[in-house]
Formats: sequence, C-alpha cells, structure tokens
Amino acid sequence: MRCFLPLDKLSQEPYSTIIGYPKATKKQIKTRIIELKKLGIQNVSFQGQTKIGSLNILGKGYVGVVILARKKNKLVAVKIRRTDAPRTNMVKEAKFLKIANKAGVGPLLLAMSRNFIIMEYLDGKKIGEWVNELKSKRDIKLLKSIMQKILEDCYSLDVIGLDHGELSTISKHVVIGKSKTTIIDYESASTQRRVSNVTSATQAICIGSGISKVVRKIYRMPSKNKIIKILRSYKQEQNRQNFEEILKVLKL
Repeated sequence: MRCFLPLDKLSQEPYSTIIGYPKATKKQIKTRIIELKKLGIQNVSFQGQTKIGSLNILGKGYVGVVILARKKNKLVAVKIRRTDAPRTNMVKEAKFLKIANKAGVGPLLLAMSRNFIIMEYLDGKKIGEWVNELKSKRDIKLLKSIMQKILEDCYSLDVIGLDHGELSTISKHVVIGKSKTTIIDYESASTQRRVSNVTSATQAICIGSGISKVVRKIYRMPSKNKIIKILRSYKQEQNRQNFEEILKVLKL
C-alpha cells in the first residue's frame, strides 16, 4: 500500500534531503515546496528501486532525482533538479521531452518549472531489471515484441532529429511498463548532433552490454558482424528501408 505525505512534510528530515538533494538551505526547500504547490502537486510518496539514505525513490541521475506524487488525484512522476546539477533549470530537458512526445515517445510531459518536471508515471521496470527476469525460450515472443517497440521508438526519434544521448547504456533508459513501454530520461538529449538512437540501442541490446548477454542466452541472434554491417548501412542513410532491414536481420 502506498503512503502519501502532504507537501509541508517535505521541509522536515529525511524528506528535505530529497527535495533539496544533495544539499539545500531552508530557504531553497521552502521555495521548492511552494513551486510544487503551484504545479498542482497534492502529495508525494517515497518508493521505488533506488535508495537515498533511508528513503526509496523512483530514480536518480546526475541532473535530478525522481519521486512519485499525485496531481489531480492521478499518479505522476516528479523529477527534481539537484542543487549540484550542471544546469540552472529544467527548461531544456522539458523541451526535449515535449519533442519526443510529438513523435509518440517518452512519458507524457504534464507540467514544468525551474526545478521540476512533472510527467506521466510509468508503473513498470527498467529494461536492465526486466531482461534479467526472462526465464527461457518461452519468453522469446515477448522479448521480440519489446525489442521491436524500442527500436521503432528509436527510429521515430531519429526521424525528428532528437538524439537521446544515453542509449548505448540502455539498461536504465527504457521502462517496460504495465500499460506502456517507452524511452525515458532526456537530460542528455540534443537536436544539435547527429542522431544515433537506432544504432546505439541495437548495439546495446544485441551486441555489447550486459543486456545483450542475457538476450543472446534465450534468443538466437545473427552474428555480431552481420548486425554491425546492417547498422553501418543505416548509419549512412537513415531511412525506413534501411531500418526495415535491421528488423529483418534481427527477425523482429
């Protein structure tokens, strides 16, 4: 059962450590609580796979920490800007998430402010954890459908020119949800560099990561050289035909 706390409790330890992670003044914490109220956040809950001190949260990165909350009686994810983050606000990340949403990718952006991004809460597991729970060849059909969905999302991002930036280490950047599977976390995204979403994700899932080792145990992949060859063709010309060839080679 989820336990939700009123926002005013966030001024007290140990909760203040999270809203002002890793260190904030009392004034900063007070300002952030006001900010959350203006965004329509009713209350928050500390749960998830990541732990900071005695509290559990949904996630933690070098820009922010993510907690569960309620807005208009609906569950939402709140990304809180770290006080030591290498940026002064969350505007750019929110902009990139909005671009991804236009392509049908990512958790839906619901609201944002200087220190917070409010987005759709995806109840599920990160792909790194999800893959490790695959038991046998009976799970191949499910695995293939998830792989195809991820690569289709990556292609959609490639088409609109948004590079995620961290899909070569995909384990924490895809959520396999109960109602939705999608790519999360756009804090390293860019529209200024050459996109490599499809190539990075394919390599991470099929060739060179801990995930690929697990996948190859239950799903007979083509040779690494064959995958690399087709990825090179796609890299030279990022069109639907070459993307379809990737799916064909991977038998998706």
